[in-house]
Amino acid sequence: MKNTLLILLILSVPSLAMRAQEIRFDEWFTGQTLRLDCLREGSAEGDTVWVAHWIDRQAAWHGSRTQLLDPFDNGDYRVVVRDAETGRELYSRCYDNLFREYKDTPEGKTVKARFEETLLVPMPKGKVSIALQKRDKEMRLHDQTAVVFDPRRDSLETRRMLGDGWDDDVEQHPVSESFDVAFVMQGFKGVPYDEWMDAIERMGRVLFGKEPFKSHIDEINTYFVSGDAGVEYNTFGADRYAMTFNVWQLHDVLGVIPCDHIIIVINNEKYGGGAIYNFYSVTSMHSMAESVLPHELGHGIGGLADEYVDEDLSYADLHRTRYEPLEPNITNLVDFGSKWQHLLPTGTPVPTPPLKGVPRNENGPLGVYEGAGYSSKGVYRPAMHCMMRDYAPFCPVCADRLEAVFNLYTH
Repeated sequence: MKNTLLILLILSVPSLAMRAQEIRFDEWFTGQTLRLDCLREGSAEGDTVWVAHWIDRQAAWHGSRTQLLDPFDNGDYRVVVRDAETGRELYSRCYDNLFREYKDTPEGKTVKARFEETLLVPMPKGKVSIALQKRDKEMRLHDQTAVVFDPRRDSLETRRMLGDGWDDDVEQHPVSESFDVAFVMQGFKGVPYDEWMDAIERMGRVLFGKEPFKSHIDEINTYFVSGDAGVEYNTFGADRYAMTFNVWQLHDVLGVIPCDHIIIVINNEKYGGGAIYNFYSVTSMHSMAESVLPHELGHGIGGLADEYVDEDLSYADLHRTRYEPLEPNITNLVDFGSKWQHLLPTGTPVPTPPLKGVPRNENGPLGVYEGAGYSSKGVYRPAMHCMMRDYAPFCPVCADRLEAVFNLYTH
């Protein structure tokens, strides 16, 4: 099955984009992919992280070869590849992980737990330093762990592909100029061929059924593989939250398949899903998957925050801090100038009084509406309705971020 995704917006930090363009991919990288299997252990009191396995993914690099440095200050973590001799940054990407959510749960406040992470970076030609960064209390990224890797000296493992069902004869757009979405279909082993094909076709319709994805169908490659991703419901005690703790296994299922983003599809009709920024997204075959998956992709691809209110969640006060939330679609007005202030029509009051009568399928006027990020007070969103609040269309702020992210992979 062929398809492809989106574009258009200028990057948020032009200086970083220019720096990325100055790095000649072929000078520093072989064109193959290096897989880092990492372990992170800790609680809210602190954590450590280390590289457990260096793995030759035995696949060509699927990401951009021109925009190598991440222009977005989003996510609590970042992987950075540096030239070991000069310290020059050659590649970076921000991300989140399941530990970030665990440490905000009651158990995670004090009880240590161990979480898997898998990071994919372009294979270096020579000796590099690879830093795993995290944010400090002032929200600044710093090296938590840095290790030296020399492909000419260090031995690499290989892994066997555990999934099946991917047809590599399907014509695709060049992976370095597209956004590559890998569907891992859990629970489909042994299903009749017609049922398998129906599921694939439905997920294609789900992915491209709503804007901004619909308008950019020719810029996404889609791949489908059947395998056990280890996804279970009731993650952290939330019945509808379905995530996997088996991240290494997930990537073993993928094998060599290009994956700028991973979507796990559970073969059952239970409502639920989840997503982690630059990690993976999850949906089931529930009848509302057409709305659930775009919402989860807002998290997983765009790094967008939930805009709904749920004060019962243990992390409901997550964004009521003296720092602006990292997510581009919510604000606590600490530094609103760094968010969507420049998009507001002249004279828009900040905060903006709620509007009555805005249809459920419309965003309404752009503003600064109280009630977002799980909190009813002190956190604000751009629109009355949005995909990240109540499955309405993506508002302009959220759509702009999605387009900017995919510009990173397709240009």
